[in-house]
Amino acid sequence: MTELDNPVWWALTGRQRRFGRTSRSAGLFDPELSPFGAFSGLPADSQWDDLAGLIGPSGQVVLVHPGDGVDQLPTPEGWTSHRRTQALQMTGEGMIHRPDPPTQPGPGPLVAPPDRPVPLGADDVSDMLALVEVARPGPFLPRTVEFGGYVGIRRAGRLVAMAGERIRPPGHVEISAVATHPDHRRQGLAEAVVAAVAAAAHDRGETPFLHVAASNAGAVALYESMGFAVRRTITFELVEAPPAA
Repeated sequence: MTELDNPVWWALTGRQRRFGRTSRSAGLFDPELSPFGAFSGLPADSQWDDLAGLIGPSGQVVLVHPGDGVDQLPTPEGWTSHRRTQALQMTGEGMIHRPDPPTQPGPGPLVAPPDRPVPLGADDVSDMLALVEVARPGPFLPRTVEFGGYVGIRRAGRLVAMAGERIRPPGHVEISAVATHPDHRRQGLAEAVVAAVAAAAHDRGETPFLHVAASNAGAVALYESMGFAVRRTITFELVEAPPAA
């Protein structure tokens, strides 16, 4: 099993250790940052006990694990699997860096081109949460921005598109929270924010990757046009620990 087969575990035991908790064989991010957790490998009952100790009685966590139909996680007695979602994991080794559009030529001060992604941070969280509410890109919480690397596009002061960085296994960074307001879709904004985050990753010598719902053919086609390639299927599974004895 490589780092990208189990990205949450490798992130939690590496560069993002400060964002979560781990035991010998299980780990999870701080639930105020992210709902995700993982095992060190395919778990036995003792590893499920480790996870239960981290999340507490009736606690919930979204496990991220290989999900090609062969190695689904069998939940032991007392655990409840609420939902499994299959996603395609796509990597961006083949991306071609596209420079920013040129600024306006001619005399006078240079004018920034429209729709250029700009950094987002803690002061932008309320706008980011509002965009997530209508665009529904997946889990994004008030502290998720602490993962860093978020960029967005504003029109008339309103945040209409964004993307950022989330899971960081060795040598890689996940592009996440790709969101475009429904009133501004099909205008190249998603491509612009994804390209900006991917370019920053490449500049650091990292390979960008992302997860997209296997059923979202439009998004898959967009990412393929940008140079991403499908690597494998990954499963996101919401599980609940046994209640207190």
